[in-house]
Amino acid sequence: MAYLNASLEEDPGDGSLIRAALGDIARARGMSRVSRAAGISREGLYRALSVDGNPEFATVMRVMRALGLHLRAT
Repeated sequence: MAYLNASLEEDPGDGSLIRAALGDIARARGMSRVSRAAGISREGLYRALSVDGNPEFATVMRVMRALGLHLRAT
């Protein structure tokens, strides 16, 4: 969780650090498992979270939910 929080704080505004952090977390937990829970194909998940990926906000939220993560404003 600290890793994702740091990525949220340090992201330059293009989502690149957030996307990278979500990809790292998803790979650590098992991309196939996360893709099933998010309702996204494994290949689609890899593509969305790649360096060149540009996932829709809905995709980011589905991945976060699949990882058991929550987005909160403070």
